[in-house]
This record gives sequence, C-alpha cells and structure tokens, in this order.
Amino acid sequence: MANHLQHIKKPKLTVVGAGPGDVELITLKAIRTLENADVVLYDALVNEELLDYAKNAELIFVGKRKGCYAYQQEQINELIVSRAKSNGHVVRLKGGDPFVFGRGSEEMEYAASHGLQVAMVPGISSSLSVPAYQNIPVTKRGSSESFWVITGTTKEHKLSTDVALAAKSSATVVILMGMSKLPQIVELFKSEGKSELPIAIIQNGTRKNEKIGVATIDTIVDVVEREKLSNPAIIIIGEVVRHREALAEATHKFAEEHVSFVEVNKA
Repeated sequence: MANHLQHIKKPKLTVVGAGPGDVELITLKAIRTLENADVVLYDALVNEELLDYAKNAELIFVGKRKGCYAYQQEQINELIVSRAKSNGHVVRLKGGDPFVFGRGSEEMEYAASHGLQVAMVPGISSSLSVPAYQNIPVTKRGSSESFWVITGTTKEHKLSTDVALAAKSSATVVILMGMSKLPQIVELFKSEGKSELPIAIIQNGTRKNEKIGVATIDTIVDVVEREKLSNPAIIIIGEVVRHREALAEATHKFAEEHVSFVEVNKA
C-alpha cells in the first residue's frame, strides 16, 4: 500500500509562457517544465514545434482559431483539474506571457481552489518582443518616456476605454487584439490631433510569415487593406515607430560611405 501511494503523482498546474512565436524565444525553465509534463494544454498562438519538448505528455489543443473555440474557458478550467487529478502534472502552455491578457491568473486561481499545487513560468510578452523584432522600441529617450499595453477588445467585446486615455498621452501605445477595432482606434487619435503620428501593425510577429505595415494614423486603414493585414497582429502607435526607418537609413548611409572609402583607396 505504501509503495502504491509513492507512485501517485501530486496534482499540479504550471502555467507556462511560450513567447511570441519564434521557437527560440522560450526560456530554459519553460523547456524543462515541458519535459516534465504529463499533460500539455496549448493555445492557438503557441508554436507547435515547442510541443516536441513534451515527449512524455498527452497533448490537448484548447485554443481558438478564426473565432471557433475548441473549449470554452469553463471547460478548460475543468479539464485542468480533472487531468491533474488523473495524470499528475498539467502544463498550460500559452502564447507570449500568460499574465499579459492571457487569463493565466484565472486558471491558477481555479486550480488552487480545487486543491492543485500551482506554479507559473513567465514568457516573453509579444507586446515588447514583436515590436523589438522590427526594430521598434517601446521607449526611447527623447521620443517616449512610458508605454501603455492595452487589450483592444474587452470581455464585453468593446474597445477598452483606456485607449481614449492613452491617446491623450505622449506615451507609446501597444494594442493587442485590436484589429477589429482599428477604425475606432484611428478616430480616437485623430480627435486628439494626431493624424500624422506614426503607427505600425505587425502580423504573425517573430514568425517566418511575419508581415508589417507602417503608416500614419491618417493612412493606416488604407495600408492594412492594401497589405491584407489581419489577426493575429499587434498595433504600435507613437514616435518610436520612426526608429525603424532611422536605423535603416543609418545602416544604408554607413554602407554607402564604406563603399566610397574602399573605392577611393583602391584608386
């Protein structure tokens, strides 16, 4: 009897951040956690190559694609508890960082209330890393002293009122899940006299199929239509967007000067 009890695994949930999409942007701690998982519940934004680390785990897709839910949130909560009690260690693998609009905290609270041991492994948030991959900093001395990260769509499926507040500030504004509300977002910034403010929209950030559109508040809707940009995408608004072009110009200028220097010396 004692030996049998020793083999029963304690029910446990670990919420793990998978990062923004590039498989190399996941932490060593997250990889080790996947290697020790008995069950992995993963979302649609998770790069499925990461599942290769969970060699001994049951893999269950619980995300949504194009508005179709594999499971409702209540069902996911129940699945976490039931699989933990039957299998042991459940890893909830979420895109980006699970505590940045990822509902990781809700799932941990539910699991804890049902007797599960809980842990969290932070991930690299797409709100910072996706702009960075396109050479857009969220802060830059002389351009932006702070930044807002806002969900574009609340649980009532409305535009967050924080966007209107952010539009009044000089901060960089990063909006997740906001593509369906882009016309409303644009109008808010126009009403603050910011029609010429730079804006970038990055689709499938850090992945091989990444796409980007850069424009101003006044022209971004046309650019989105022309480039056929859609979800999953991140919206970045602010003077920091200009850094991308400035960096490209500086690199190009250096290359031209270097070529001219070499040609003069050859002569």
